[in-house]
Amino acid sequence: MATPADDPMARKAQADLLMERTAIQLRQLLQEAAAQLRPFPPFPGAFFTNAIEVEAEAAESPERGCIVVCEDGELYELKMSISFSEEVTDPVSARDEKLTKLEDLHPRDYLVLAYEALTRITEHLLERSEQEPRGTA
Repeated sequence: MATPADDPMARKAQADLLMERTAIQLRQLLQEAAAQLRPFPPFPGAFFTNAIEVEAEAAESPERGCIVVCEDGELYELKMSISFSEEVTDPVSARDEKLTKLEDLHPRDYLVLAYEALTRITEHLLERSEQEPRGTA
């Protein structure tokens, strides 16, 4: 008689549950780190977006563009475009920066991207702490 430990589907379900729990815990850590980083750095080349790029080859997808983490600790796809017309001649007005929250990520992809985001935020926090003036005693 087969036990639950011998059932391949039960094992897979247990692994999926572990991934989901880990993703929830990592989301919380990421949100805490992002809150600590405020004010959040501006995204390079952007006029209106404060975000940090998240580069994770293991979770890249041709359907997604530039992935960023924002000051709420959530992951977004950032799309930037410029559309000049006869009515719009001001570069700032012609600029479009659109953030789309990544809500449909598989937990596996979320773990990879969120870990990279947490690593990047940690790097910024360490740089900021090195730049802060030290108290004299």
